[in-house]
Amino acid sequence: MTTIYHNPKCGTSRTVLARIREAGVEPRVIEYLVTPPSRAEMQALLKNLGMAPRDILRRKGTPYEELNLDNPALTDAQLLDALGAHPILMERPVVVTAKGARVCRPAERLDEIFPA
Repeated sequence: MTTIYHNPKCGTSRTVLARIREAGVEPRVIEYLVTPPSRAEMQALLKNLGMAPRDILRRKGTPYEELNLDNPALTDAQLLDALGAHPILMERPVVVTAKGARVCRPAERLDEIFPA
């Protein structure tokens, strides 16, 4: 099962979703701004990505700076709290397949985990 954490307002996210569908796959689409991952889901997703919470934070178009999330003293737990409260902070799109998970920015990163 292929899953995409998708933001329909994001051009890269739309491109990645279209590429998956063009390959004949209908993925599970999670509009994470409408249905954000729970803390446990986010922790599992980050583990699958091989990333820490700080690694998935998006700066552009988010409250990143006003929340002072570049503060190195912030713990992973505090960053997870911020992601839970502000799902727009999650970099997108994130795609999960049987081959692994990737933040598909740029869209070509999909090739690393998506069957040809």
